Amino acid sequence: MTVDFSLWLMVLVGLCVVVLVIDRLFFRAARLEKQALGQSEASLSETTRNSTSASEPILVEYARSFFPVLCLVLVVRSFIFEPFRIPSDSMMPTLLAGDFIFVSKFSYDLRLPVFNTKILETGDPKRGDVIVFKLPADPRINYIKRLVGMPGDHVVVSNDEVFINGQKAAVVMGSEYNEHGYANARTAIEDLGGVKHQVMFLDNAFTKDFDGVVPAGKYLFMGDNRDNSQDGRFPQVGYVPEENLVGKAKLVWFHWKFTELPIFSRIGMLIH
Repeated sequence: MTVDFSLWLMVLVGLCVVVLVIDRLFFRAARLEKQALGQSEASLSETTRNSTSASEPILVEYARSFFPVLCLVLVVRSFIFEPFRIPSDSMMPTLLAGDFIFVSKFSYDLRLPVFNTKILETGDPKRGDVIVFKLPADPRINYIKRLVGMPGDHVVVSNDEVFINGQKAAVVMGSEYNEHGYANARTAIEDLGGVKHQVMFLDNAFTKDFDGVVPAGKYLFMGDNRDNSQDGRFPQVGYVPEENLVGKAKLVWFHWKFTELPIFSRIGMLIH
């Protein structure tokens, strides 16, 4: 995803403001004066049919109508919830490609849209959270992964086993996974600092091992589909700075892969 909707919303809001201000400063008074003169010469019934809004140019009318709507959408997307669509399998079985999710923008500090300037501290990310973040190499692209390594953690991944500061993350193996294009995948319940969640492993797949210390002010993310996820173990992603965090994934509100029928049973699923 490379379209910055917040930027476009701010541009549209700015255009509405410009149109309304120019009209107010240079055209509205003359228009109202002309209208009042016309109404004074018209019958009472004719005056009733006329109105100030009806005499506005179409551009001004549109700007006045869309301005509050655009402002509301901008505020909600920037400070409350922002919708995202899951484009890949990297977070299976927790999230499926085609899931539409809501992401809480106030979980990890409030930031100004576009400028990304922190204006209010609201919370800190926790190990095990599912988080949307901006790819460090290209902030126009959003990724979603699970937070595994906190600043200062020594994280080792070997043969799909995760060790954090020398302690192995507890894993309870589960059943096979044979859905959504996968066959004979292995599932498990992993415990990351008390956060229990599903992960998935693929037999005969390339296993990406990792060994590193998370720098201060940065985080290490991994996908739940451990053998099919380009995440912090790869140099294309690497460690993610705190200012790149977008928000915490909260809820699946719809599911639809455009080549398949919607899966209505996923609507309302909480993301853990």
